[in-house]
Amino acid sequence: MKLRCLLPMRSPLSSFPFALAFTFAIAGPIDAVRAADPAATLWYDQPATHWLEALPLGNGRMGGMVFGGIVGERIQFNEQTLWLGSDGTQDMGGYQPFGDLWFDLELPGGTPVPADYRRELDLDAAMARVTYTLGGVTYRREAFVSHPAGVLVVRLTASEPGRLHLRLGLTDVRATPAAPLPAGLPSGTNLAAPASAASPRALVIAGALPNHLRYAAALRVVIEGGEFSEGTEGGRVRGANAVTLLLAAATDFTRDFPRGERGPDPVATVRARLDRAAAAPYADLRRDHLADHRALYRRVRLDLGSTAASAQPTPQRLAAVKKGQTDPALSALLFHYGRYLLIASSRPGGLPANLQGLWNQDLKPAWFCGYTTNINVEMNYWPAETTGLPECHQPLLDWIEHLAAVQKRSRDPRLKTSQGWIIYSTNNPFGGNTAWAIHQPGSAWLAQHFYEHFAFGRDRRLLETRAYPLLRELALYWVDRLVPGPNGSLVTPDGWSPEHGPVKQDGKLILKEGDRTPHPGVSYDQQIVWDLFSHFLAAAAELGCDAPLRERIAAARTRLLGPQVGRWGQLQEWLEDVDSPTDQHRHVSHLFALHPGRQISPLHTPALATAARVTLNARGDLACGWSRAWKVNFWARLHDGDRAESVLRGLLEPVAPGGRNGGSYPNLLGAGPPFQIDANFGAAAGIAEMLLQSHDRDAAGRPLIHLLPALPAAWPEGSVTGLRARGGLEIDLTWRAGRPTAATLRARQGAVDATLRVGTETRPLQLAAGEQRVWP
Repeated sequence: MKLRCLLPMRSPLSSFPFALAFTFAIAGPIDAVRAADPAATLWYDQPATHWLEALPLGNGRMGGMVFGGIVGERIQFNEQTLWLGSDGTQDMGGYQPFGDLWFDLELPGGTPVPADYRRELDLDAAMARVTYTLGGVTYRREAFVSHPAGVLVVRLTASEPGRLHLRLGLTDVRATPAAPLPAGLPSGTNLAAPASAASPRALVIAGALPNHLRYAAALRVVIEGGEFSEGTEGGRVRGANAVTLLLAAATDFTRDFPRGERGPDPVATVRARLDRAAAAPYADLRRDHLADHRALYRRVRLDLGSTAASAQPTPQRLAAVKKGQTDPALSALLFHYGRYLLIASSRPGGLPANLQGLWNQDLKPAWFCGYTTNINVEMNYWPAETTGLPECHQPLLDWIEHLAAVQKRSRDPRLKTSQGWIIYSTNNPFGGNTAWAIHQPGSAWLAQHFYEHFAFGRDRRLLETRAYPLLRELALYWVDRLVPGPNGSLVTPDGWSPEHGPVKQDGKLILKEGDRTPHPGVSYDQQIVWDLFSHFLAAAAELGCDAPLRERIAAARTRLLGPQVGRWGQLQEWLEDVDSPTDQHRHVSHLFALHPGRQISPLHTPALATAARVTLNARGDLACGWSRAWKVNFWARLHDGDRAESVLRGLLEPVAPGGRNGGSYPNLLGAGPPFQIDANFGAAAGIAEMLLQSHDRDAAGRPLIHLLPALPAAWPEGSVTGLRARGGLEIDLTWRAGRPTAATLRARQGAVDATLRVGTETRPLQLAAGEQRVWP
């Protein structure tokens, strides 16, 4: 039987064409949905036909990609601990997709093409919805991944009773014979290695990966009216008024899994979660999910206004902006989307967001879907503190501490240190790596996240017990490694500017893509060591400890070779002045001192800030997604809001799945290409930097709270609530005609002694703990 529907695609559950989708029932009338906030809603007038058109859901551990099909639906799902690999060198493994939930709606023949089709992702509710009308019946779906319940929930309803007839089941992606194998596995490897045989279409799937990590997923079907039956081809529902699908997935992962430590039986874990979820009414599951998500998401709200273009579906909005139309709400949507994705992919107790956050459909994902430490995993967490999500920062801090422990006990001679620890560029959750590129300052860059977490939250216990020991051991490692450089300076002996060079040939320094030849005094290394020493000194002063070591580190920091200005006015990438003005490499690592460091400032080091501007102009704005996102942050730190907004618009350039340019895919995920989520997080952080900065200091050394330091002309009016500044401040801002009109500053984490900067004017800012101040 053939059904007329949009975007036909074949389901493994049926012999008829269907459109891919993740099922969601929307609550409320269609008109109410169409009045959705354009700064907090992605919406489309047709189903997704490609993974990069599907919409992401997540609870910090389990993720789903919703396609929004009409007759048939596919939900591709992940669980963040499903990893190949171990804790050893050259045993990186890779993040694995879990499987798919499929279902087909059985409709009478001759059904017309649907009317009023709409699918959307509501960021405020963390829900994906689909609605359309067929044969006079309106079908609605609503889906979310509940953090409190630990399950993915799909709700289907129809406007007439008894109209829901569907077939459904799960598939294990490893059971598909045509699926590609991960690198390093011999042909014919049985990836499923099932502990209990998994049907290609079943309500339960279970198995083990080649590294013996066990996994399980199960689907529970709850119907209101009608009948449900289960067979070898999955499940079948007939004549229901409403259907609720509950999907749980788990593994027996632990961080020390390669050393023999196993977590709970995943089959038992899945069963327990489903029993609890099925015992609760759908309304309760929905209510608890909304309360949990909104407790985080609603801390911050950005309003940049909207235009006629803002009312269009998301792909049309992207196309309109590329043609020059104004849609400030699209920039606000990108900001809110970045926060949404961090909430969805990084929750306390779980793993950090990887290169694709939580979402992956490939058995052999690009760059393993790992944790690359020369920009990517750090960028993932740039918005965590500034945009009010410090809890979401915790998984990264936990992973860093485990990574340190693994590197210290490693037998790899390249990782051996007398104190402290170093890492390779790309690592997995167990602490294993690719053995590609020793990244010696990588551990120092990761340590920045501990101090930043303290700087914003003022958690003294965290500083004393976690941040300070880490900063101390790395400061000792680096102070012992420095060697004499030009003019009595100190330099790192064997640096590398990530993925760029340098290499010496016939005694002459040249640049070569990807070369990792050690070289002294590379700017990237110098700047990270300066940053590390600065954070160590600030932490030791706060705790009032280690006076002799403080003196030693302070003396070494004073002698560190600082950023150098080259022959064409650029900030030098190398010790030697050999930069090419035609070099447009994607990495701009030698501007670390501008962002996320704080060694370069337009207010205090104007000559270096000018040199950074020269470098950025030479590198150009065109680049892969994460590079563009970093440049938004660079230009914001240079107080050039118009240039930052211009680069941000480049991040919104539409990229079709399979396209080769940086920008945004139809579902607004960042295009490397391929998909890398760091662009989304970096963009959100960059927008926050345009509106509020707190990294700088005044002449007396007090924190400088700078309101609207890089506001672009494209955002003449707007407001933001809940942004966070270092020192424990929370700030609301309103502006009109490009100038701030009101600000509310709250001392959330103790007393504040700082300086407030608005435009070129400064004034003292002193608040008691819990006090609120209104400006002007």
